[in-house]
Amino acid sequence: MANKITVRNLNLFYGDTQALREVDLDIEQQQISALIGPSGCGKSTFLRVLNRMNDLIEGVRVDGQVLLDDEDVHGPEVDVVHLRKRVGMVFQRPNPFPMSVYDNVAYGPRIHGLKNKRRLDEIVENSLRDAALWEEVHDRLFRSALGLSGGQQQRLCIARLLAVEPEVLLMDEPSSALDPISTLKIEELLQELKKNYTIVIVTHNMQQAARVSDVTAFFLNGEIVESGKTDTLFTRPKDKRTEDYITGRFG
Repeated sequence: MANKITVRNLNLFYGDTQALREVDLDIEQQQISALIGPSGCGKSTFLRVLNRMNDLIEGVRVDGQVLLDDEDVHGPEVDVVHLRKRVGMVFQRPNPFPMSVYDNVAYGPRIHGLKNKRRLDEIVENSLRDAALWEEVHDRLFRSALGLSGGQQQRLCIARLLAVEPEVLLMDEPSSALDPISTLKIEELLQELKKNYTIVIVTHNMQQAARVSDVTAFFLNGEIVESGKTDTLFTRPKDKRTEDYITGRFG
């Protein structure tokens, strides 16, 4: 399968502190890639490199190559707003806007200039359906999104992302703040979404990585120790540090 994102010799510095070291990773189209590793190992930093969210942090310096469909995302001609439309992110805690469910989902298309009411209605319904939320909220579209449960809010944030038609979904521990039932719904949703999207997920939950991902990369101290097919990495890791981490000896 073709690569959607190719990362080579990636280094990232926060001032004088190096957070990522010589990272190489291939992220295949329409696959779920899980990033695992202990806190502070560089997983979320790496995720934010993929759509240049680290640009918002003062003193960050990146070198190496990050290719999205063979285009360098750090190239001088890259429109960062357009990049973040193509490569969207869902954060650890649900962050719906303080407005209606409908307006949350319609927000992105409106920002990009869409005014046609019928088209907006279609996008809102389709995005909510794709996020497995339509049946739960179709009769409360014009009520505040803040009245939804935590799990519903997270799926709303996914719907809001889908509304701008991204190609890649970045998910930074999307279910860590949720209860087990809501977590299961998110995991089932990911399996549906990968039919149309490339997904990269950061998770602290080994079982979740094993359940949902096709490929797993194990980060430690800013480096990738090992990456490969999830089944293989969890059952026959090549590196002792990987084995120690996934069996709970550290981390």
